[in-house]
Amino acid sequence: MRTRDTNKEEIVKQKAIEMLVSQGVEGFGMNRLARECGVSVATLYIYYSDKEDLIRKIGIEIGKNFFEEMLVGFSSEMSFVEGLRKQWENRSKFAINFSLQTTCLELLKHSSYGDAILSEITSDFKDQMTKFITKAIEKKELLPVTFEVFWSIAYGSLYSLIELHREGKSMSGKPFVFTDDIRDEAFNLVIKALTP
Repeated sequence: MRTRDTNKEEIVKQKAIEMLVSQGVEGFGMNRLARECGVSVATLYIYYSDKEDLIRKIGIEIGKNFFEEMLVGFSSEMSFVEGLRKQWENRSKFAINFSLQTTCLELLKHSSYGDAILSEITSDFKDQMTKFITKAIEKKELLPVTFEVFWSIAYGSLYSLIELHREGKSMSGKPFVFTDDIRDEAFNLVIKALTP
């Protein structure tokens, strides 16, 4: 039996992420991946049992990295404004620094693999955020709203601005860069919408 080569494994993961982003889940295949990586198909099966295993494991790895980064410097004990600001900083930093992985995770979350991936990666993050939001409501720092409304108001504008940054232009076609000033302007409006 052949042994694992961690360098090859990293190349396979990186190329798989690139292919998933460019071709989607439906266009992704093990034969094409092997060809793109310059390895035999048999080599892929040293690392993954099948295409589904590969996609799921890549999604879980990216997701774990994402949710770990979301908790850096964050505590459920923070004030609502301070904690949400830290979430914005962490989310924007990850999305900009790991653009390809962020796009891949979003794509996989909305695929048939989404539930399986999310069920393995969100528990600690979900616990921390639930405590954070519950305390903020109890301390009257946050209006009581449904989760979906909270998420769309709290993060919708952030992700829209990050997408404009990724595209390099605003809706009018002018050059656009996501700056701290723009982030703070949007964040302040979000706080006005969510606080009593």
